[in-house]
Amino acid sequence: MATKRLPELLTRVRTELDRVMAFWLRHSHDQEHGGFFTCLGRDGAVYDELKYVWLQGRQVWMYCRLYRELPRFRTPQILEAAKKGGEFLLRHARVSADSPKCAFVLTRDGRPVKVQRTIFSECFYVLAMSELGRATGDAKYTVAAKEMMSQIVRWVREDPSGLGRPQLSGATPDSSLAVPMMLLCLLEQMEEASEEGEGAVGGGDGNAELGRWCVDRILKHLQRGGSVVLETVTPDGEELPGSAGRLQNPGHAIEAGWFLLQRASRLGDAALARTALASFVDVPFSAGWDPQHGGLLYFLDADGLPPTQLEWSMKLWWPHCEALIAFLMAFRETRETRHLDSFTRVLDYSISKFSDADHGEWYGYLDRQGSVTHTFKGGPFKGCFHVPRALYMCEKMLADLTDASKASG
Repeated sequence: MATKRLPELLTRVRTELDRVMAFWLRHSHDQEHGGFFTCLGRDGAVYDELKYVWLQGRQVWMYCRLYRELPRFRTPQILEAAKKGGEFLLRHARVSADSPKCAFVLTRDGRPVKVQRTIFSECFYVLAMSELGRATGDAKYTVAAKEMMSQIVRWVREDPSGLGRPQLSGATPDSSLAVPMMLLCLLEQMEEASEEGEGAVGGGDGNAELGRWCVDRILKHLQRGGSVVLETVTPDGEELPGSAGRLQNPGHAIEAGWFLLQRASRLGDAALARTALASFVDVPFSAGWDPQHGGLLYFLDADGLPPTQLEWSMKLWWPHCEALIAFLMAFRETRETRHLDSFTRVLDYSISKFSDADHGEWYGYLDRQGSVTHTFKGGPFKGCFHVPRALYMCEKMLADLTDASKASG
């Protein structure tokens, strides 16, 4: 029976999470300025002191979530580091006092270096502040999260001019999968955080309407009769011409799948759950799994042409993390053994290829054959988030599944 595997899988995941978090707790804290070093080499040595706002926010969220949810992480060290990270963001994340725009990169002491014309620094600021408010009970963090959330919704749905992105005459209007996905993630966070149901856009009907908008926008990326999930489509949900219009990112589609499954569970929407599992998890995984070397390919072209991204055949850490969450969530919802089999396949590949037995944490970048190409453990895009989030979520699900299995005899 599939359930016989659950205790062993739980032990593997729990042990890996402890090793991963030990790395960040040991090496990443900036005791002088607050916040976190994320550019860490294989052994944890800091190789660059720049601080990336979205990674600062992710680490605050991760620390607070572990502090609240898993008793062994409920330590003064973790909460104090999270509070210092949150205060660093409150002081320095915005590029100026009169602008809601957050920097992308800061110096070690918090001076802005670079701004991106996207919403993602702000999104992870929201996640950090919301979760820090939950962990500390301090309303100032919750207020900061709600204020920034409202600003993000305005940028996305009403007036994007504050992002500073020029409207060029030759550019085709498009819709990126990342935007509604991220808003749905934020909405889930804000709804969880609010005991009275007052969340991202004022509670009740406002939250429900934003959730419907996010789901509808995500589903527009399901194209060609449900056989592909495209990264970018027109605002009306049509396929764009050229290689950009054919681009697929299997890991991103799978992540969207578990976001949709989570939303479907909240709403009791069985049809949405079926779509999430079949079209956003199973199909992208089947298309993206490398039959020769194992692991998920980074990019695909919907017509089978070579993607223009030179890294298309690499195996990156985060798509495998998303697949772990998605397949275990799928097993929890359906009890279909094939989903647990897929989870186990991804876990085996990930621990054998990404995990560093000597120093802890995971490498982020492998070539197609599965050899490490970059030995650092953190950088501008990889921090204390995807790996521990996946392991934490999987530990929680495996623990619940194991308990349920024991209870049923």
